[in-house]
Amino acid sequence: MPWLKPGVFIGALAPLAAIVWRGWHDELGADPIAQALNQLGLVALVFLLAALVCTPLKTFFGWTWGNRLRRMLGLFGFFYALLHVTTYTALDQALDWGAIWDDVTKRKFIFVGAAAFVLLIPLAVTSTNGAPKRLGFARWKRLHRLAYLAPLLAVIHFVWRVKKDMTEPATYGVVLAVLLAIRAASYARSRSTA
Repeated sequence: MPWLKPGVFIGALAPLAAIVWRGWHDELGADPIAQALNQLGLVALVFLLAALVCTPLKTFFGWTWGNRLRRMLGLFGFFYALLHVTTYTALDQALDWGAIWDDVTKRKFIFVGAAAFVLLIPLAVTSTNGAPKRLGFARWKRLHRLAYLAPLLAVIHFVWRVKKDMTEPATYGVVLAVLLAIRAASYARSRSTA
């Protein structure tokens, strides 16, 4: 499927294009920065979860094409998380580092979100073809287990951010819980047969 990666790449940029288009045409509501911030964060979470889905697709259905997309999906998760954080720091807080520090240290949902983003940085930096060889495969694999912790923190960030209707964050939480349970069962099975 030579079209797969280019197709996913173009599709992955569609949410950003939609946000920019709506912002350009004043269609992001009364608080466009908050709307863009929320949408970028949600898209980041979707891509992080999509990256985790690739392994169960192979395990249960034998679909190997997901493995070719896993790195791209994870990097798009980081890309949208970076845009989310940049929108917060540059547009929402106007690079007022004192106010940002107060937010991070005093508001637990922002602290957890910042922690999730920090965990994504080493994942993105080591998502190159040569990284496993440079780090050693075992060390690289241990590092990339953060790919399970970062989305967990992102879901907590989402849950704590929402004040009223918890349906959407709870849905993402259930999806993540299922993916983590599948991963845990797969790990336990591999240990028992080793």
